[in-house]
Amino acid sequence: MLGEKSLLDYVLSTNDGCRHITLIDPGKQNPQVATTRAIAAIESGSKMIFVGGSTETPDEVVHSTCKMIQEALELRCFASSQDPSSDESTWEIPVVLFPGGAHALSPAADGITFMMLMNSRIRRFLIDEQLRGAPYLHKFSIEPLPTGYLVFAPGGKVGEVGEVDLINSDQIELVNSYARTAQMFGFKILYLEAGSGANTQVNPECIKSAKLVENLCLIVGGGIRTGKQAAKAAKAGANWIVTGTLTEDADSIEQLKQRIEEIVAAI
Repeated sequence: MLGEKSLLDYVLSTNDGCRHITLIDPGKQNPQVATTRAIAAIESGSKMIFVGGSTETPDEVVHSTCKMIQEALELRCFASSQDPSSDESTWEIPVVLFPGGAHALSPAADGITFMMLMNSRIRRFLIDEQLRGAPYLHKFSIEPLPTGYLVFAPGGKVGEVGEVDLINSDQIELVNSYARTAQMFGFKILYLEAGSGANTQVNPECIKSAKLVENLCLIVGGGIRTGKQAAKAAKAGANWIVTGTLTEDADSIEQLKQRIEEIVAAI
């Protein structure tokens, strides 16, 4: 749910400095739990919700999750509009697909990270999934976010499934070359990913190297669990910080909120 501003303009805006994204994996929680977590994340300062992650989650599950989150946001937005002391824009937060492939789409989403897995060794994640998904996205007018996607060691499941040539933490110049290539392809966003649940985050020096390429919005995720880790990524040049495992592993909504508030405050 996003006002009249385009999703891409919202993502590329730097007025608010580094911002936080909560990743909701519909394959790991039912729509009700996902919605409760998404609302709690927004209350704690998240400025975007990604829905996706698992490679085998079918589109009906993804759609149910997107639809329920959007309905909850609409209700809160309406309630806020009736209260003079509330800020309606608090709930104008986009719900964006972060799919494992063309099988995991939903017309209820505001947009999609339309990605090329740039360091994959196979055609499937370079162009085939995109070819399958493009007609559907066009039909339902889902706004694409042109995104280059890079997976760093340790890579996790996405590195394995994507058959990726993982980028090591010391390959600073290679990251800059990838970032320059992404810019020349016309991508507006470069996503630097260490893998879901990674035990190490993307090396800040790699983030700095990508940041040297002008007019490229950097999203950084994987291995970020604390405010200190998030601050390192933000200081290095990340425009957005993504966390997912952080919310899935929380013992309660209160703990989830506390964790996100810590990261939001740090960045």
